Amino acid sequence: MSEVYAVRRTRVRERCNAGGSAAALVSRPANVRYLAGTAPEGAVLLLGRTEDVLVCAGPPDDRSPQARPDEALRVHVVPGTGGDAAVAAAGLAAAQGVDSLAVEEHHLTVARHRALRSVAPRLRLAGLGCAVEQLRVVKDEEEISCLRIGAEIADQALGELLESILVGRTERHLALELERRLVDHGADGPAFPTSVATGPNAGRPGHRPTDRRVEEGDFLSVCLGATYRGYRCEIGRTFVIGTSPADWQIELYDLVFSAQRAGRESLVPGAACRDVDRAARQVLDSAGYADALPVLTGHGVGLEIDEDPRLTPAAMGKLDACVPVTVEPGVHLPGRGGVRIDDTLVVRPEADGGPELLTITTKELLAL
Repeated sequence: MSEVYAVRRTRVRERCNAGGSAAALVSRPANVRYLAGTAPEGAVLLLGRTEDVLVCAGPPDDRSPQARPDEALRVHVVPGTGGDAAVAAAGLAAAQGVDSLAVEEHHLTVARHRALRSVAPRLRLAGLGCAVEQLRVVKDEEEISCLRIGAEIADQALGELLESILVGRTERHLALELERRLVDHGADGPAFPTSVATGPNAGRPGHRPTDRRVEEGDFLSVCLGATYRGYRCEIGRTFVIGTSPADWQIELYDLVFSAQRAGRESLVPGAACRDVDRAARQVLDSAGYADALPVLTGHGVGLEIDEDPRLTPAAMGKLDACVPVTVEPGVHLPGRGGVRIDDTLVVRPEADGGPELLTITTKELLAL
């Protein structure tokens, strides 16, 4: 991986130099990890004039090879305790004779920005923009492999839960059990707080589990994700508890399933992001559910669970190959519940078989 990290840093440096800066300070944690490998909390990366340095508030944990930063980087540990790695990195840049340092202004606080100026008053601070985030959009096959393994773990955890007794258990208990199963199967941890929603809560985006107990006839919607080697994926499914689904539940489920399929089938290289959203949204809109729809149909995933691109009505840009995204339409009816179906897929050209589905738990409306 050392060569991969070096290539990534070179690409950022080229963008930095094109903007007139000889060095860059990367402080956003996901961006540091992308360019340097695993790094301690609070670490920053200096892409310097003479060398690249990982600046840490404390020494990296070298007990596991997977927890070590790129071995090609020099590691500088800030002396003492409570030191700010970003401030120390600015001092190192000034010592290298750099006169302009590009920083991630969207991540630095005002106080931290002032601290950088105070330690190196002759250093001109320029904006790096979202250069690293833009590079992170298209994944290499190693990154996709991590997402694929994370998806397999999430599928396993969900599949085991579906084989257990659910009636009478609380949303909160089921969410905690799912997160435990993720770790048992090899995940670093959950990719985000697990959502379990029953009855009138089902289908509500971002629902936080409560002490409501599962009852027969409920819709049960589950949204969970696994983190594997830093990469995050997600899956969402909806089921009916303990009895055959009612006619209205079948009708609503089939509609959301059709919308999700339309979105998945639109994932081709060159497709406009807003067109993917439109493909899924118009299925639900035409059935009269315009007011019950979420604000987006999907989003990118990777080192963060919510990355570019965004699949929304106002989204700009087009999809590239090897971009992992979610497709997660849903409908929530206040007081009744709803349906959400969520998959993680990788955009692939038709010659390679079209979009690659990473989350494979059945989308059949099961009565559990």
